Amino acid sequence: MAETFSSGEAQYWPIYGSNTTGSNNSSYASLLRLLRSHSPTSSQLFGFLALFISTGILLFLLGVTATATTIAFIVFLPVIIVSSPIWIPIFVIVVGFLTVTGFLVGTVAVVLWTYRYFRGMHPVGSDQMDYARSRIYDTASHVKDYAREYGGYFHGRAKDAAPGA
Repeated sequence: MAETFSSGEAQYWPIYGSNTTGSNNSSYASLLRLLRSHSPTSSQLFGFLALFISTGILLFLLGVTATATTIAFIVFLPVIIVSSPIWIPIFVIVVGFLTVTGFLVGTVAVVLWTYRYFRGMHPVGSDQMDYARSRIYDTASHVKDYAREYGGYFHGRAKDAAPGA
């Protein structure tokens, strides 16, 4: 059907039995050649087939998992309701412990970073901190110089806001 060249392109054989003298058959043959030139390769077809099969399997497993979870929740709901006076305080204690531990770890990390930064040990992110500090200092000095030279930012702006005043 198709002959493959070294460039990887496929050259299709002519459509046998087509009559090139009639305009209908000629347009039909050219349409078929166009469709064949844009048809996917066998590796693309196998890729799509694998995609569809794996998607179907995963959707089936999703359905099985959702069904099993719903049935287990319905079956164990009486046990959950009866034992809820035990589970709620345990949940509150565990969540409280994890929250306090997280805040403690965050505080220790910030204190250690600040200590290393002020001792000159250059922790991670200190170059960005120095850049931001220099930008803030440059902007503040620019504002101060402008205020000295022109009498401030807002002095000239009041006239612009109310020209007739």
